[in-house]
Amino acid sequence: MPTIKIHLEEAEYHTVQRLAECTHTQPEDVAYCALNRLMLQGKEKAVQDDIVLTHRWRRDNLPLWSDSDSPGSVHAYEGMHDCEPAKSKYSV
Repeated sequence: MPTIKIHLEEAEYHTVQRLAECTHTQPEDVAYCALNRLMLQGKEKAVQDDIVLTHRWRRDNLPLWSDSDSPGSVHAYEGMHDCEPAKSKYSV
């Protein structure tokens, strides 16, 4: 069976792990679900553009959904329940 490995920064992994715990699943299940949803929309030009842009900025930045990369810093989601998603600039 072919394998795809995803290397996450610690802050990224902790966020995925929290979501998995909230849904009583494993981090691998969250990653597979994300890939499944992406592949269902992958033919859309906007999604393809987002893949390319994410590839470019990921080298130097953490995604908006991850924990902060600096320990002790104030997070936008502080005071929120662990299962409540943090708002991003893409939220409506």
